[in-house]
Amino acid sequence: MHPDNLHNASYDFERLIESHKRLGEFVFLNKYGNKSIDFSNQGAVLHLNKALLKCHYQVENWDIPKNYLCPPIPGRADYIHYLNDLLAEENIQKEIKGIDIGVGGNAIYPILANRIYGWQMLGTDIEKRSVENAKANIKANPEIADNVEIIHQEDRGSIFKGVLKPEEHYRFSMCNPPFHASEKEAKKAASRKIKNLGLESSELNFGGQANELWCNGGEALFIKRMIKESVLVKEQIDWFTSLVSKKENLPKIYKLLKKSGAQFKTIEMDQGNKKSRFIAWTFL
Repeated sequence: MHPDNLHNASYDFERLIESHKRLGEFVFLNKYGNKSIDFSNQGAVLHLNKALLKCHYQVENWDIPKNYLCPPIPGRADYIHYLNDLLAEENIQKEIKGIDIGVGGNAIYPILANRIYGWQMLGTDIEKRSVENAKANIKANPEIADNVEIIHQEDRGSIFKGVLKPEEHYRFSMCNPPFHASEKEAKKAASRKIKNLGLESSELNFGGQANELWCNGGEALFIKRMIKESVLVKEQIDWFTSLVSKKENLPKIYKLLKKSGAQFKTIEMDQGNKKSRFIAWTFL
């Protein structure tokens, strides 16, 4: 993980339970004699997140609707830290305002961005219920509420259009796009994960609604749409970024970025055995 990520070390479950007592209901000693939780259990992962947010980020009130995406906090924090490195390289260190495209019901990126670096954030989403829950999470934490705004993207076919006001300027946008191209593909991936975890249940720890897990064309088409729209708002956002879960999508993304006249780079991230990355482009 990023050197500045608080989650580089193993979870301190004693400290976490002190912050959030209910986590204790899910902690047990594994076969190595270490404290752990069942990461295939939605309730266990939810209460681990609540404890992490309380203990490390002083976020006292956070929740998600049942079966909504439950984000892994360490990986989400990594994106924020590497994004900060990118801005620092470009000497962008003051008055940082960013946009999270597809904020979801958890609003985790705006929350972490504000708590870690004090950034002001705008979160957008096409689903009304996600927007309502994201707003509730922000409102429930007064120290964040003045710095984070959540709005509904009413035009499901647009990404930036309709949410950016003409006079607004942002240092960056970020996005964790739906990476599957269809419900069938998402279910196949879920089945593989269940098998890899050795589970019998069809329920996964991360949950997820349709718009959180898949969209027409998957992440490749979503990012292509984002690149095309970014040309139209290039004066209002300094750096556009998006996670890219499938490495094989990068050549097609690079090709469109070159065609659009953008400068771009890929930032690689490692979280244990998992490798991830985000693409960043600018018209500056």
